[in-house]
Amino acid sequence: MSSSPPAGSSGPPAEPSGSSGPGVPVCYRHAGRETHITCQRCNRPICPECMRDAAVGFQCPSCVSEGARSTRSGQGPYGGARSNNPAITSLVLIGMNVAVWIAILATGWHESRLTARLALSPRGLCESIAAPDSYYPGVGSAAACAFPDGRWVPGVADGSYWELITSMFTHVEIWHIAANMLSLYILGPQIEAVLGRTRFLALYLLSGLAGSATVYWLSNPDGYTLGASGAIFGLFGAYAVLVHKVGGDLRAIGGLLVANLVITFLPGLNISWQGHLGGLVGGVVIAAILVYAPRGPRRSVVQWCLLFTLLALVALAVIARSAQLA
Repeated sequence: MSSSPPAGSSGPPAEPSGSSGPGVPVCYRHAGRETHITCQRCNRPICPECMRDAAVGFQCPSCVSEGARSTRSGQGPYGGARSNNPAITSLVLIGMNVAVWIAILATGWHESRLTARLALSPRGLCESIAAPDSYYPGVGSAAACAFPDGRWVPGVADGSYWELITSMFTHVEIWHIAANMLSLYILGPQIEAVLGRTRFLALYLLSGLAGSATVYWLSNPDGYTLGASGAIFGLFGAYAVLVHKVGGDLRAIGGLLVANLVITFLPGLNISWQGHLGGLVGGVVIAAILVYAPRGPRRSVVQWCLLFTLLALVALAVIARSAQLA
């Protein structure tokens, strides 16, 4: 490394100029000063006078000022506004899930009619009036549900598209809601602290919707699926992306994720692997969009355009499946 002697005074920052010798970079703020040091944030060459200590390596004065402005403005590392209380969104989501579960308990628990109306049914179901938790298999239309004990409950293919969302907040068994809400309580605040409230909520809901769309395509069309597991697996996938982005140790989250996947495929547990798989892939893709979007004033535009594109693709998949079932 070589540089010219420090000048006694310097004028306003100069625009990048050519090197003083063939192939030798020069400081972008001081024309003519050769250097082989680059800013760790913007990768522009800087001379020793412009070097500012950073957490890793050195940054230029412009990037230090930009970082200070971002910190003062409350902006997170990936463009989202920092949450004053990163746990609040997760607590609200937990409250919504618990409220639906209590409503199901209060209206008959396993025999509650709410379950069939909130859970995801690809096609309509002919349920039993006497036992709403049971249905007549193989009955594919309201006209065929002409049993004395039969009652037709429309599914997504019949226009009940809300089930793609409401199924994410519906649980019957206490172990099911307890496991999902514990995972949300642990992972949610950590991810919101990094992404910000709006991006975290987009991650949670869009991951859950991706899980619902996967269930809609790959599960038995004559049954129903419920639970927040698709969104929860989206958080697992997003957390892994965030750890990888900062060069952290993936073994802990990797081991937990593998354990959950093994449980998903154990026979006899009747767990929707389709929802788990769709939510996991959705969470990875969404987190990658958020954390790898290019820095700069248009980063938020790029992030939201890509997220809305992903939402449109999920919607198209749902429409295509509805046409197939119809």
